Amino acid sequence: MKKGFALTSGTAEEFARQPTYYVLDLDKTMPESVAPYMPSQNEIDACKWLPDNEIDFYTQEFKRTGFQGGLNWYRCTTSGLNRSDLELFSGHTIDVPSCFISGVADWATFRPPGALEQMQRKACTKMQSFHIIEGAGHWLQQEQPEQLTELIVDFLQHAK
Repeated sequence: MKKGFALTSGTAEEFARQPTYYVLDLDKTMPESVAPYMPSQNEIDACKWLPDNEIDFYTQEFKRTGFQGGLNWYRCTTSGLNRSDLELFSGHTIDVPSCFISGVADWATFRPPGALEQMQRKACTKMQSFHIIEGAGHWLQQEQPEQLTELIVDFLQHAK
């Protein structure tokens, strides 16, 4: 699993350093880009967090309803339609004990440039713990559930 990293700028050079499963190679399709990261058949067979019957359920539901709702969330976050709603929080800080936990391969953690550092230093005034979990990406609750649970329980027991 290739590690993400904090972008220092929004330049093409910085984006080119990201794992290709986030910023695809120009000459490859999505399947071609992610193929090297696919788990082996043994890893797939050992995966217990999403059994075949649940995959079948989701497949049937998405066939029935489509995937428009899932895509709309991304459209709304990039279109600026909700920007005025978020302005309510402009200039405010989070002044309660906080903890940040992410997977090392979750690119969202490391973009936009400087956002991670701003959250740690300015936005969360009582940041008590910060964790980047190895062997996990965006779905760390499935990828590293025991470690995530331990970190959350520890935070809750020690939050001041």
